[in-house]
Amino acid sequence: MDKLSVMQAFQRIVERGSFARAAEDLGVSPALLSREIKLLEDSLGCPLLTRTTRSMSLTDAGRLYYEEASGILNAVTQVETRIRDGARAVQGHLKVNASSSFGQTVIAPILPGFLDTYPDLRLTLSMDDRVVDMVEGGFDLSIRIRPAMPDSALLARKIGTIRQRIFAAPAYLDRAGLPQAPEDIPHHRVIGFLLAEHLTSWTLTGPSGTRTLSLDPPVRVGNSLVLRDLLIAGHGIGTLPDFVANLPEARGELVRVLPEWELPAPEVFAVSASRLGMDAKVIAFLDHLRAALRP
Repeated sequence: MDKLSVMQAFQRIVERGSFARAAEDLGVSPALLSREIKLLEDSLGCPLLTRTTRSMSLTDAGRLYYEEASGILNAVTQVETRIRDGARAVQGHLKVNASSSFGQTVIAPILPGFLDTYPDLRLTLSMDDRVVDMVEGGFDLSIRIRPAMPDSALLARKIGTIRQRIFAAPAYLDRAGLPQAPEDIPHHRVIGFLLAEHLTSWTLTGPSGTRTLSLDPPVRVGNSLVLRDLLIAGHGIGTLPDFVANLPEARGELVRVLPEWELPAPEVFAVSASRLGMDAKVIAFLDHLRAALRP
């Protein structure tokens, strides 16, 4: 027996003064409603209603049950209303996790406008280049960049696509020569990204198909901003996502190598621990982030 449903049924019977009218309101049969109330009375060990063929009245126990049940149901309604209103309001504490490079180059520039729009919101932005445990860390949202999300209990929404290309500094290319084909890359000094799936194997797609290169980078780093700085300093050739490479390329600090060839494009996923995590503050943040990711 669902006690909350029975409370609601009993309240409706008392307020409507009739099993038939209450049953019609609730969309059930009067017989079912009568059985439910009889089970309730049996569980309490006393009658709640005195019924005759023409009238119905509350016993003393029934009057007490009606008053207390009405208070409980009103409290439940108030809690549900507060939760619904809160879910629609951009408020509370938003905890976001992202990689260092994505956090600094994409998220950081949108934060002033986001916080100006929602001044009452508390924000914690954690930047970690390794995948964190969202539940243990208490994060509402994690931004992850990868080819695909594995099956898990987490809820992942694709919010963008990242292009991954090959770069080097003009000074390095003047010294080492410009690669003319993918097969030239292994003869160059490659700087690898430790956390990438393509650390030692690059699969490039271009005008003449696909090439897979086996590499052994002599320098390997776990942060794409450090990799960017090493490339700018002329230490070799490496791959960078567009959100890291766009600015130094525009400044002429980096040059695209084999511009017609690219690595597989990873996706940007917004990950939450459950659908309940996608509340108003998370959705508002993602709206700002999607705008920043638009080409």
